[in-house]
Amino acid sequence: MIYLNAFLLAGFICALGQVILDKTNLTPAHITVMFVVVGALLDTFNIYDKLILWAGGGALVPITSFGHMLTHGAIHGYTTEGITGLFGGTLDLTAAGISAAIIFAFFLSLIFEPRD
Repeated sequence: MIYLNAFLLAGFICALGQVILDKTNLTPAHITVMFVVVGALLDTFNIYDKLILWAGGGALVPITSFGHMLTHGAIHGYTTEGITGLFGGTLDLTAAGISAAIIFAFFLSLIFEPRD
């Protein structure tokens, strides 16, 4: 059942992004930022954790998960280390994803040539 839930949630998020892209003048960058903010807001009210329990990877793969991780790390860092933990906690949960994106982008830029 978790596979069906993951498919439904991730599919809904992707379909929502496509509808917004088709029906408005927003660019993909605007939609990406909007989804990160929505993920952060859902985590602020402890809703995103319930989505993760319900859909598993379907809630962890989309871009909304990045907003969830930023907020979740900041809240955890603040509760454990105080005001300085806000910044460290944010980077603590997202460092692996950001590092992987930078490393893969570097190696792909060596292989492929950019278009004009």
